[in-house]
Amino acid sequence: MPHVNIKCYPGKTKEEKNKLAERITKDIMEVFEVGEDGISIAFQEIQKEDWENEVWKKDIVGKEELLYKKPGYSFD
Repeated sequence: MPHVNIKCYPGKTKEEKNKLAERITKDIMEVFEVGEDGISIAFQEIQKEDWENEVWKKDIVGKEELLYKKPGYSFD
């Protein structure tokens, strides 16, 4: 608890992903008051041309009540 799945365009380095995962882990530990062992973070690279179908339509549209940070873009 919890698991974080980050979807992004390809191109970020392993070092960049590790740096972000470390920062997110520290914040989760502080805010949720959990140990590092309870946290998992995954990165899933989605091609730009697939973003609308794989992320926008599956994870965002119709699930606005779950979003605590909404995107500033739209495909509508």
